Amino acid sequence: MIPPGNILLLLLLPGSCSGCGPLSLPLLAGLVATDAVVSLLIVVVVFVCARPRSRPTQEDGNVYINMPSRG
Repeated sequence: MIPPGNILLLLLLPGSCSGCGPLSLPLLAGLVATDAVVSLLIVVVVFVCARPRSRPTQEDGNVYINMPSRG
């Protein structure tokens, strides 16, 4: 088995990916930027959907015997 530190080195070597074309720097930068934007968008959507929402309580003037906090 290949040690984990050498895996990245093997991926960066030319010819290590047969049939793969080289990625230009602008394309690679665009992919990284798009990945960052989509990741932030997912975090924001999860945060907005998961936060507790405060609902106004509906108080009425009735006294409830079994509900001491309502009277």
